[in-house]
Amino acid sequence: MDFSFSTYHKLLISLQSQGYSFQTIIDSFHQPLQKVIILRHDVEKRYNHAFRFAEIEHSLGISGTYYFRLYSNHENGTIIKKIAKSGHEIGYHYDDLTYYKGDHDKAIKRFSKNLEYLRKIASVNTICMEGAPLSKYDNRNLWGKYNYRDYGIIGEPYFDIDFREIAYYTDTGRRWDGEDVSVRDKVNRENKQNDEDLDQVTENKFPKFRTTYDMIRAIERGQFPDKAMLTIHPQRWHDRPLPWIKELIWQNVKNQVKRLILKARG
Repeated sequence: MDFSFSTYHKLLISLQSQGYSFQTIIDSFHQPLQKVIILRHDVEKRYNHAFRFAEIEHSLGISGTYYFRLYSNHENGTIIKKIAKSGHEIGYHYDDLTYYKGDHDKAIKRFSKNLEYLRKIASVNTICMEGAPLSKYDNRNLWGKYNYRDYGIIGEPYFDIDFREIAYYTDTGRRWDGEDVSVRDKVNRENKQNDEDLDQVTENKFPKFRTTYDMIRAIERGQFPDKAMLTIHPQRWHDRPLPWIKELIWQNVKNQVKRLILKARG
């Protein structure tokens, strides 16, 4: 069963067996490696699922980056703290510009407040935008007026990682080749920094995969890129059959909506 915790465990084991190292995003800035997987988790809900991922990785001696959208829930803070204590990087999955419908001044105040909250739990050195596919506002555009480095942030993957050299795979659309159902979870292959180019994915040298099992087979055959970022949304992964089926159905519905949005935006 794909997109389950057990399948994710198999994926990590296969990567380790082929000599891949694993890095957080902050570590990838400080010490780039030659054969490496950068693990990124966008935690938008179901914090308990993020904790399951963190436990699996910790059991294998692996560290990843966990970007959190923030909700008023004491239990969420407890989970973030547990994930940080197990050796993972914590970051802010910022959604402030879409939250305030394009108001940059209100958005930056919220950004600063949420960053301060996270930094009371763990060190936060990197951030990553939340895609907000249903909004006409792009959270990255907050940095057209402000500079995240003024807030002690070292990097933001969509701006600071050269994806001409690092393959990018995301489970957006509950598949690993979901560019046609992804509104903003895309990377720039040309290393340009304006809004239009950031959303553009050009043809590149990296292979595509539909399922996690496709990835595992490529890894075992030595056909997986030497450098890759895996972006994972923990709420999409389940081990129990009923939630797994419900997520599959709901994601298929969302994919159709995203296709309509992309078509409307040309």
